[in-house]
Amino acid sequence: MMSELPSIQQLKNFITYGKYQNFTSAARAANITQSAFSFQMKRLEELVGIQLIERSNRGSHLTKDGELFYERISPLVSELETCLCDIRALSGDIETLSVGTMLSLGDVQMNRHLAYFQKHHHSAALRVYNMEAREMLQWLSEDKLDIISLFELPPLDISAYEKAFFCNEDLVYYAPHLDGLEEPITADTIASNPLAQYSPQYVMHDYIDHYFSVYSSVRPKTQAWFSTPYAIMNYCQQNRMGSLLPKRFLHAMGVERGYYDLIPPITLPCYLLYKKTNPNYNAIQLFVSYIQETYHVYDAHDKQ
Repeated sequence: MMSELPSIQQLKNFITYGKYQNFTSAARAANITQSAFSFQMKRLEELVGIQLIERSNRGSHLTKDGELFYERISPLVSELETCLCDIRALSGDIETLSVGTMLSLGDVQMNRHLAYFQKHHHSAALRVYNMEAREMLQWLSEDKLDIISLFELPPLDISAYEKAFFCNEDLVYYAPHLDGLEEPITADTIASNPLAQYSPQYVMHDYIDHYFSVYSSVRPKTQAWFSTPYAIMNYCQQNRMGSLLPKRFLHAMGVERGYYDLIPPITLPCYLLYKKTNPNYNAIQLFVSYIQETYHVYDAHDKQ
């Protein structure tokens, strides 16, 4: 007799935890209470028969088995959601948009926009992928994605696509447990303290590394590397170190203190990229207009 399988919601919430590796942040993202979220994770562990999350007074993180389960289950749940979107699209007059968001940008704010957009535009079904910038551009070129959201970074060639500006992103130094810091903070000061960074294979890592090579007289003391801003933020909250993170992301996560403006500043324009020849062009334009209205962008900005 087959044992009971986890529910789709339990698996989706586990994937959310794997992204944040913090119960408070994950529960907030899942829009349920922390106690309910914790209960779901305990129940999932009972059904799987393996401890997936290590818990302690200092916080929590995925176990090795949990990391393996996260890597295996994430694409399966994503494929299931894609299948459901495709089937629903076939059953009626629904246009399906595949949207890519940049991992290092943090998808929490964009996900809220997507949910609101879909609620008010029932004729559009959305599939969302959180990816590294280079892979996301590759998928856009191969028509696996209809539209993507990313920073304009020097190593990235986006000349082949239509682009729609929607906001400027300021990076700040987030160091909630480092004392005696004065604002604005210099690259030398940042580099002289323990640093958490994006994974070396990310474009954002290369960009930040170049920033230090130009504006700092010392090499940064990088002590930890992560794939998402959620993990970086939570690590800084549990340790005496800092990191460069998007201010908009921190605000979306409810963080209002513990960060410092940079000198010289880092301001990155954010764009939506898509192909004009895309058969879903009308739905793309509707989505672009909604995002630009959300950020109070006028036509002049769209021509940047």
